[in-house]
Formats: sequence, C-alpha cells, structure tokens
Amino acid sequence: MAIQMGGDDYIQKPFDLTVALAKIQALLRRTYDFNDTDNYLLVGEVVLKPGESKLLFQDEEIDLTRNELKVLELLFQQKKTFVSREEIMVRLWEDESFIDDNTLAVLIARLRKKLNQIGLEHFIVTKKGLGYSIQEDES
Repeated sequence: MAIQMGGDDYIQKPFDLTVALAKIQALLRRTYDFNDTDNYLLVGEVVLKPGESKLLFQDEEIDLTRNELKVLELLFQQKKTFVSREEIMVRLWEDESFIDDNTLAVLIARLRKKLNQIGLEHFIVTKKGLGYSIQEDES
C-alpha cells in the first residue's frame, strides 16, 4: 500500500541496519547521481572532460594543461564558428595587450602535437583573418 501511495521502498520490521543503509545509499545515488557530475563536451567522437582536464578519442586519452583546456573548451563551445585569436587570448590571459602574438601560436602548436599523437591530425583548423575552429569530421 505504501508503494502504491508514492513510496520508493520499504523495510519490514525488524530490519537489519546494513540493509537500511544500503537502501538509503541507493536512494541517494538515484537522486543525486554522484558519478556523473562532470559536464563533458562532444564533437563527433571526441570527448572533452573539463573536470579531469582530459581529451578522449577512440580509446586514446591525453592530459591537457590549464591553457590547452581553456582553448579547447572555447572551441568546443563554439564548434560551428571560428574563434578569433583576440577572443582566445582574452579568455586565457584576460588581456591580449601584454602577450606576445607568438605565445598563442606556440600554445596551439603544442596542442596540435598532442592531438596528432591520438590521431586527430586536422582537428584544429586555422583560417587567416578569422581565427581557429575545430573540425567535426575527423577521418
């Protein structure tokens, strides 16, 4: 009757404490889903895990630095458009005026080298005058 009236579960008396704790933990897991707290970003088969600072592609995984993660997050969030160098520099360093223009180029080159190691040779696309974008159709 209790379940028909909206209850999730019941424990019959006399109850075992381990059974009661197991049922409470199961209810908390279902309610709050502690295992899936990270918001993953997807582009095709490429998965960006910001909480773990990792990128996955076809069972391969790379660790990302803080700045590499920021660049990829921005590119994943705007995957259909090109992101300007200025916008990336502001995201990374809050102000592009004191940063050498070559600094971003070096960061992108290092990131591309890491991506190449897991088979993503042409994932980041550069278009002169527009900026950077990510390529969804990786073959």
